[in-house]
Amino acid sequence: MQEKSLLEMRGIYKSFPGVKALRNVDFTLREGEIHALMGENGAGKSTLIKVLTGVHVKDGGDIFIKGHGGAVQIRSPQEAQNLGISTVYQEISLCPNLSVAENIFIGRGKGPAVNWREMNKKAGELLDSLGIAVKPNQQLASCSIAVQQMVAIARAVDMECSVLILDEPTSSLDESEVEKLFGLMRDLKKRGVGIIFVTHFLDQVYEVCDRITVLRDGQLVGEYEIEKLPRVQLVSKMLGKELDDMADIKNDIPQYDEARNKIVYEAENLCSSEGIKPFNFRIRKGEVNGFTGLLGSGRSECVRAIFGADKVTSGKVWVDGKQVKINKPIDAMKHGIAYLAEDRKRDGIVGDLSVRDNIILALQVKKGFFRPFSKAQATKFADEYIKLLDIKTASVNTPIKSLSGGNQQKVILGRWLLTHPNYLILDEPTRGIDVGTKVDIQKLVLKLASEGMSITFISSETDEMLRTCSRLLVMRDRKLVGELKGDQLTQNTIMNTIAGGEQK
Repeated sequence: MQEKSLLEMRGIYKSFPGVKALRNVDFTLREGEIHALMGENGAGKSTLIKVLTGVHVKDGGDIFIKGHGGAVQIRSPQEAQNLGISTVYQEISLCPNLSVAENIFIGRGKGPAVNWREMNKKAGELLDSLGIAVKPNQQLASCSIAVQQMVAIARAVDMECSVLILDEPTSSLDESEVEKLFGLMRDLKKRGVGIIFVTHFLDQVYEVCDRITVLRDGQLVGEYEIEKLPRVQLVSKMLGKELDDMADIKNDIPQYDEARNKIVYEAENLCSSEGIKPFNFRIRKGEVNGFTGLLGSGRSECVRAIFGADKVTSGKVWVDGKQVKINKPIDAMKHGIAYLAEDRKRDGIVGDLSVRDNIILALQVKKGFFRPFSKAQATKFADEYIKLLDIKTASVNTPIKSLSGGNQQKVILGRWLLTHPNYLILDEPTRGIDVGTKVDIQKLVLKLASEGMSITFISSETDEMLRTCSRLLVMRDRKLVGELKGDQLTQNTIMNTIAGGEQK
């Protein structure tokens, strides 16, 4: 090991059935360092953390911890904890019904009797030393999320961790709470603790971190000192695109004439319970636009607010020029809006139902369950969209869970097309499906738009966005930071805007 290294991971491999999650990944954490672990969805960040914390056992490679001689074996979270590795997750894994002191010391007593006075005294000293303003006997549930995060960190520190992993700790915090957390992180850094910071917020990385390690597709892209990696280069490395390697790939698509088409949907200062900053948005008849940005930037939260899938807290909405209220999905559906959600398995398919029942589900909700379709009607609808979308299924009665991912996606798309929407929102419609089906869906999007349907298209693959969209809204840290169209629709401009540069 290098002299100041707390942790070294060398040549780490981890596979799951059909997936090589990590391939020959190296990672080094030094004393008194805040080190960002960055990468898009599927890059391997979570798997690397789970290997380090003993949730997953590595298939190959070595892990070295300062003070433990040679390579160590980590086969469980308890073994990781014994080696001085502690993790604070985005979802706080403490007991809200217990006091702050009880949460700090839970599971660490040496006998059945508890000296409450001593426990509260020690907890108070620990909290004071870390600058956490909360009383030891206060019930954890009465504390803010930020304070609960800090209590979880205090517990980790008191267990004498030398390596602290913070997995998306700021995703539910406001700006003042983030500043308090950063103050605590800087204090721990002075004490020599090494911190691995997993986040999608670029601004936070550049505010608090010393180094960045970037993963992509289960492999190491590189380790960089923060001062030597401009934001736009970080975005480039995460996405796997060089700034100048993208030509304009939309030459064969007719330019959308914005002036000739009416506005179908418009929102002013729209905001939801999910932390996105108020944003303005409009889409015209026959337009394909999209939200782009890194994972966690607020793309999905914006369209969920438009559809009423998340609680709308402020803003005004117009549909076809008339001001309306969209507080829940059924309101959106009645105004001709459809939404294919990002998570197909959680928010899309109903696995045990047939292909036919999955296809008619949205239209049945719109019509009302007390007015069910006949089996003959339902089968007619299903046959129509199985043929239109070339869905590979043995019959309309086949359970959807037995279809491939691409065919499941086509069924959900058919479900929404059956409602004949004026405005269709597609959030990651091509994720996890084969190349052929991806192309089919992109062609269908452009065909539907040419027939007058308005479509918002979101994809993690920037190439797809450039192929389908005539206008892109750029998100960063849950805030709308730019709008691109025409000659601005290039990989270079998108990445500069995501990184906080000028739109050129």
